[in-house]
Amino acid sequence: MERTEEPGRMPLTAAVTGYGTVAGPGLSASVGGSESASVGGSESALLLIPEPEAEPSQLWRPLTKEELEVTAGGPRWRKARCYLVLLFWLTWLAMLAVAIAIIVMSPRPVKTPLEWWQKSLFYQLQPDLLTEERADGSGVNALCKQLPYLRSLGIGALILEGPFDKKASLNHNATGKGFGTLPQIQHLLAESHKADLKVVFDICELDLLGPQDVAGNADKTSNLSATHDLRFWLEQGAAGFAICDTDAAYSETTLLEWKGVLKEFSSEGNKRIVVVKQMKDVLPPLKPSQGNVTLVDVVMRSILPLSQHILSAKEVAVSIETHLQTREDVWPSWTVGGEASLNLKKLLLVLVMTLPGTPVVRYGDDIDQAQNASLEVGSSDGDTHTDKEKRPLASALFSTLSHSRAREEALLFGSFTFLPFNSSTDNSSSSNSTLPPILAFLRSWGCVHFLILLNVGPEPHALDPAWAPRLPKAGVFVANTGTVRLGSTTLDTLELRPHEAVVIKLFEAGSYS
Repeated sequence: MERTEEPGRMPLTAAVTGYGTVAGPGLSASVGGSESASVGGSESALLLIPEPEAEPSQLWRPLTKEELEVTAGGPRWRKARCYLVLLFWLTWLAMLAVAIAIIVMSPRPVKTPLEWWQKSLFYQLQPDLLTEERADGSGVNALCKQLPYLRSLGIGALILEGPFDKKASLNHNATGKGFGTLPQIQHLLAESHKADLKVVFDICELDLLGPQDVAGNADKTSNLSATHDLRFWLEQGAAGFAICDTDAAYSETTLLEWKGVLKEFSSEGNKRIVVVKQMKDVLPPLKPSQGNVTLVDVVMRSILPLSQHILSAKEVAVSIETHLQTREDVWPSWTVGGEASLNLKKLLLVLVMTLPGTPVVRYGDDIDQAQNASLEVGSSDGDTHTDKEKRPLASALFSTLSHSRAREEALLFGSFTFLPFNSSTDNSSSSNSTLPPILAFLRSWGCVHFLILLNVGPEPHALDPAWAPRLPKAGVFVANTGTVRLGSTTLDTLELRPHEAVVIKLFEAGSYS
């Protein structure tokens, strides 16, 4: 039976494009125009759209040798390598230039050329040691035999006391009876020249100018006579003369005339000198009223004041500290001068040998060759084992200090810095005041520092760690007056024995200077 369509009613199978149907994705509108396509499209349309599948990724693999050669040989990489090489050399040159600039601009000490008397060690001989009549055989001839030995110890010059009669003249015909005759003095000068030793005549307290008039002017004839005698001894080989600041000849007029005579006999490396021995507390002016010429070359000062009694440890400490705080422009020369106890004898030797200036050591058994020879043979039965050990230690100490001063610039002409623990001069007014535990000073040249410690008191003392915080804490022993100290040390653990002096060369951690 055929189905009849009623008028006004839409058939179910009617194809209505875009109405009542959902077109599938990717289907064009023309396909949906047919009835079968419309029905099939509406039934097969997907409600969720799937994501497209990712393409398979390529695996990483290193370049082969051929591919690497092709890539590295390209123009871009060649240019990059040139830039890197250029950058390396520019950086290296810049670092080198900065290092050179730092070295050039950094402050450094300037080595001052020194005269022979500024580098020498003076050895002062008393008149009674040069007489031929002494029972022990000492005299001019015995002294001549010891000259090579003295030179080996580092001594560079001799100061002869008493070649002339005091209150007499400088005339070579008026030589002192205790010293010897003119041929003996000439023999001593010749032997000293062979041993490379200078000889300075001590003419202190001699009446060189003769009688003076009421106005105080020196007799011109006597002055010319003294100048003539100076020329004679300079011709014999004398290296200079020592005069006291209390002598009548110590005046601007006389010294200027002497300087002219000495200049005639001076040569490069062999300059003749005038030494003034300071006897007063205040030294008179050393420069003339006109000109910058210095009247004398060396000023000899005594560390200890002259006294009729042996100075106590307190008096020695006060005198040392006073000199350590004194600054002088003229080149100084230090000698012990006064008398101290035997316990402080070696301490004073260390002080004289380490102060800035020229040390003057007086004759003593410590470095006498005859005494050293007797020690090798043997000593008396009464000497203890400790006494036998202490005697050669003094000679070894002198030799160590002398050679250290000769080779170390810091000890020869380095700067000087006083390092006070506390002031002994402030406590000197009190009768119950104690001695300063330690006196100390520093000799420096560039990065090299020498610390000299002096324990004048009778008690052992350790260093306070807060005493000098800027000093290097480590060092090595150079010399000391007590039992031999060897090797390295630290200031925090160092303890000074009674009446001991120690010389330490300081260094920074990891430094080998």
